[in-house]
Amino acid sequence: MEEVQPSIKRWIVIYPVYINSKKTLAEGRRIRTKKACENPTCVEIADSCIYLKLPCVIEADKAYPRDFMQRGRVRVQLKSEDGSLVNPAIPSRKELMLRIAELVPRHHGRIKKQEQAPSGPSSNAGSGKSGKGGRKKK
Repeated sequence: MEEVQPSIKRWIVIYPVYINSKKTLAEGRRIRTKKACENPTCVEIADSCIYLKLPCVIEADKAYPRDFMQRGRVRVQLKSEDGSLVNPAIPSRKELMLRIAELVPRHHGRIKKQEQAPSGPSSNAGSGKSGKGGRKKK
């Protein structure tokens, strides 16, 4: 067990903020908005890494330093101990973030959420007016 911890510390860290299309570059996004996905979670990122055949560990108790309310991060092994790539199709952390951002919208948890959301009645469909509707001052 003690041998595993030092090797995990050498793995790269992916915070969900890195691939969140709702965040700005100043808030921590690392890839283009068009390629990023909306509000990814650590579980979705970890599932994407497993799909890409990359070893990963979720650290749920860790927080992103710029936004400490955003909890969780994922550690991913890109290179093995001898320096060779674990998955030759993903040579860098930037490529990993782009691949994860492609896979997260197709995650099975998101597909279930999208199917449940349209079934509810829409509240604004029948209203013809919008705005406050107050009196104008003279």
